[in-house]
Amino acid sequence: MQVSPPKELAPYIKHYLFLDNTATAIQKLRLFSDGNTGVVFSLKNKLISGLDNYKIKNYLPDSFLYGQLNGFKDIYSDNEISLIIIVFQPNGIHQLLGIPAHEFQDAIIPVEDVFGQKMDKLQEKLSEQNNQGRVALLNHFFSTLIAAKPNSNQFIIDHSLDFIIANKGDFTLKQLVDYTGYTERHLERKFKECIGLNPKKFGNVIRLHHFLKLLKNKSNDGNLTSICYDAGFSDQSHLIKEFKKHTGITPKEYLFSSGKLTNNLIKTSPAL
Repeated sequence: MQVSPPKELAPYIKHYLFLDNTATAIQKLRLFSDGNTGVVFSLKNKLISGLDNYKIKNYLPDSFLYGQLNGFKDIYSDNEISLIIIVFQPNGIHQLLGIPAHEFQDAIIPVEDVFGQKMDKLQEKLSEQNNQGRVALLNHFFSTLIAAKPNSNQFIIDHSLDFIIANKGDFTLKQLVDYTGYTERHLERKFKECIGLNPKKFGNVIRLHHFLKLLKNKSNDGNLTSICYDAGFSDQSHLIKEFKKHTGITPKEYLFSSGKLTNNLIKTSPAL
């Protein structure tokens, strides 16, 4: 289930996701970039970051923040899970915390290391509520958090994001420079600070997800090649190379996967 935040939180939070999985066998959950950072609350059982050579399970914290991903990250479950995922806007975590976003890149960090011990109390309360009550708790928590933060100037980033998203990730750096009036070096620095990815890498993620949207909505007679061109890729081999770099699988494997929990989270059993 996906729930949008109230209007005052929309500049910071894209949506909340509620995911439940009753499987008890070991499954792989593959997370790949959608251009956003997020916080995960695991309410029933801990997720696993990996298995070592001796099959010892390395458990993730009950709740954690994941940063921008350069590729994909595999995590595992071996029991029932109930997840709440707060998906931030591309620059949302920087606006909330004032911490350079690149410090979280490709990282999984316990939430108390970022937000403090108040997150432990929030997780406890979330466990006691239904989804409607959980949304109310999350809205209250983040509304209180932004009320205590000074406003930051996001003009350059906001306008750059508008341009990149409007062009569905298909743009050149020169076009972005001409649109914003700022130098390539300045834009690179601001993106690193506020988003955690440079403009071109962020654009590649947006273009990939535009392709996924076209793929999801394709007609029965639609073919991969035409969708590839519509999404701004030069040819099918370019698309497949970029897709595998971000997801570890091909577009056809993604299309026919029955375990898509969200657009950028795939459940597989047996493991990929």
